[in-house]
Amino acid sequence: MSESVLRKTKSLCPVCLKVVDAELFIDKDDKVKIRKECKDHGYCEDTYTFSSPEQYLWAEKFSHKGDGIENPRTSVEKECPFDCGICPNHKSHTVLAIIDLTNRCNLRCPICFANAAESGYVYDLSFEQVRNIVKNLRSNSPVPPPALQLSGGEPTLRDDLPDILKMAREEGFVHIEVNTNGVRFANDMDFFKRTYDAGLDTIYLQFDGLSNDIYEKTRGLPLLDTKLKVIENARKIGLGSIVLVVTLVKGVNDHQIGEIIKFAMKNHDVIRCINVQPVSITGRINPEERRSMRINTTDFIDLAEKQTNKLVEAKDFFPVPSVVPISLAVGSLKHRRYVAFTTSPWCGVATFLFKLKEDEWVPITKLANVEKFFNSMMKVHKELSKGHKLRGRFYALASLRHVKANIVKSLLWPILSTGSYTALGNFMRRIVMVGCMHFMDPYNFDIDRLQQCVIHYGLPDGTIRPFCSMNSIHRSNIEKEYSVPYNEFLKKKREPKLTAK
Repeated sequence: MSESVLRKTKSLCPVCLKVVDAELFIDKDDKVKIRKECKDHGYCEDTYTFSSPEQYLWAEKFSHKGDGIENPRTSVEKECPFDCGICPNHKSHTVLAIIDLTNRCNLRCPICFANAAESGYVYDLSFEQVRNIVKNLRSNSPVPPPALQLSGGEPTLRDDLPDILKMAREEGFVHIEVNTNGVRFANDMDFFKRTYDAGLDTIYLQFDGLSNDIYEKTRGLPLLDTKLKVIENARKIGLGSIVLVVTLVKGVNDHQIGEIIKFAMKNHDVIRCINVQPVSITGRINPEERRSMRINTTDFIDLAEKQTNKLVEAKDFFPVPSVVPISLAVGSLKHRRYVAFTTSPWCGVATFLFKLKEDEWVPITKLANVEKFFNSMMKVHKELSKGHKLRGRFYALASLRHVKANIVKSLLWPILSTGSYTALGNFMRRIVMVGCMHFMDPYNFDIDRLQQCVIHYGLPDGTIRPFCSMNSIHRSNIEKEYSVPYNEFLKKKREPKLTAK
């Protein structure tokens, strides 16, 4: 098979991080790859996030162009991605906002990119800095982000976390989640309860597998009991929304995707989602070692299909922007703007597993013609945009003909007719979402993808930066500017002890 070029883009030299020309191509082994060449550091190629040509081209047809924000914070002066802030060239608005409260942690994970002890400095935002970031994020126009993730480091090391949650809720965030390793929530029930009472909606729980040997490799400690205790504590306090966040590492935990999905279904009263994130590769590493580590979205889909005995199949997954027509249609019906997941079609995939009855789960694709439903939603939006109100509402009702199960119809219609967070929550309580989001690193960096990113960090310098450029380029400079030396911090405050209880 001869090589063929799919498209041209720009990328980064993984050594000096300069912007270089790049292209996506199908190689002689029928794999999608990205290649580039730096005049100073030579040629580099790597597997793309979708390595299957069929999946790559299939995902592309679900692409939706976003319209960015009306009030960018930075101008276009340098070449993308060094204008991130967000600049006028960014094509999507913020859907999920992230604030790193600290880079301190009570673990020393070998695969982590945010660690005070390793970096030599402590990044610990003041409450007022956090408030200013929250206000800045909520000032995005024409549609402010509804969802906020408080992250780190380990955000639960902030004793003022409940106050931050309450403040963010008062400033308008309707969904707030905490990205955590779970150690404090497992061991400090009072703090967990106060955090929940202050407005915590979801725990974004680091969850790499169901055996301690995995955690010893990825986190340096046997943490399975800690993870299970967090889940049990969530039940006790009434928190019914946990996302299991799996950092997927080849040869370490890629054999447990099926078991994690089964575990989530068994604990669906509190677990709402599995979010698999193939490990990002940073630092200098030779091509052979990189190939041995690289695992991507195509790999995840294959693993999920094989390890669930086809309970979940490749055809059940859809790219993230496939849901954009629902946001547009509901917005047109309700005469308001909703956030739209206009991310790149190659950022990630997801499907819903629906519980019909006890121990009987099926993918949503067996209960509905998902693609036809999305197409109907786009018709609704287009008709209403033309001022055809009756026709638009007719198409909204007619779209339910693509849904086979009455129980699904009864949950979907309130979402379409009201657009409410409560209606969406009622739907989510009947499903477990299984998804994969492959974040970029300097080796597979694609600036076309970056410009469509919808997951953005709010920062103390007033900028708002896309996830992948923040972690590949900007993190160290931003944190150093707003940090104190680690040794100086230790003189004032004792660091938490490591624990696996």
